[in-house]
Amino acid sequence: MKSLNTWITLAMVFAAAPALAQTPAPAAAAAAPARGPQTNWWSQAGGENGPERIVWAAQKTPETPYTGVNKPIWHIADILKSHQGQARWEEKVVLTRDFDGRYVQMAPGDKAKCMFYADDRVFGWVYSGAVKMTIDGQEPKVLSKGWAFNVAPRLSYCMETVGTEPVVYYRNTPAGQVPSYPESETPTPIPGYKYLKTKITSTGGYDSFNVPFFNVTEYGDSKRTGERFLYDGHTSSNLNIGMTLTELPPATNWGHWHANMVELWVNVYGNVCALISGVGLVHGELGDVINANEERWHRATSCPNTGKSIRMAMTPRSKEGQVHYYQVDQRPGGQ
Repeated sequence: MKSLNTWITLAMVFAAAPALAQTPAPAAAAAAPARGPQTNWWSQAGGENGPERIVWAAQKTPETPYTGVNKPIWHIADILKSHQGQARWEEKVVLTRDFDGRYVQMAPGDKAKCMFYADDRVFGWVYSGAVKMTIDGQEPKVLSKGWAFNVAPRLSYCMETVGTEPVVYYRNTPAGQVPSYPESETPTPIPGYKYLKTKITSTGGYDSFNVPFFNVTEYGDSKRTGERFLYDGHTSSNLNIGMTLTELPPATNWGHWHANMVELWVNVYGNVCALISGVGLVHGELGDVINANEERWHRATSCPNTGKSIRMAMTPRSKEGQVHYYQVDQRPGGQ
């Protein structure tokens, strides 16, 4: 769309942290004293309310190519068709510096080995069927179509198909890491590694921004907004709501881009239309995975006349803030 050294507006983005609906509202507190004007914006923690300023930002030229399994959009219909007749399978659809994303089908009666990852979360979403998920410290939960899951670091999780139909789900694990297993399991051999019996005291868990299970379909059917289910120092998976549209934003609105960072979406409710530089407009249906590669302009909304949408966005570097580079002639955040 535009080459290196395009004038753009810098907006530091640090997502607000609204409390989840499952968390009772705190009692009203006494009014805080009025604050004076900010005297030094540069010492403020990552936020999105700083002064607009014009900067030069380095955008790759030519644009970052899609390599390996990564492509602008994976259609779930094509994935299912390619595995037709198979009882169980895995299809890798994302492999970035941070994330290894796969669609998985487990057959009726299948049980996956219990495992955990040392310092990063495992998360995903159920496309069809039902799976019983057991996470250390949590009551086992049967997740049917539309449920998302979030396994905290260092907590073992086990998955088992429920019912007479296979279960299909999207699962994200940390790229380049191999799992650990509880003592009761036999580790699956991995070339280049040997498993040693060791002892740990590290724990994992949940807080007001991280919950183990979240009903995305119920959320989409409601009028609730701004809720989180996964948000930590390395990973953010926001459930971004796209409101009902009758037409797309003008083609002159390119959205934004990020430095050295891929933004990914799984369409978990409704239909998503994403404009990606060098690709054009892609139309995502329920279950499709969309990939806006590093430094590529991208703008995601609901598709016109299809109702509300929710995309499970996946980005690294969340709590520290992430820069959104905007066009100079567009309103920051206006998409």
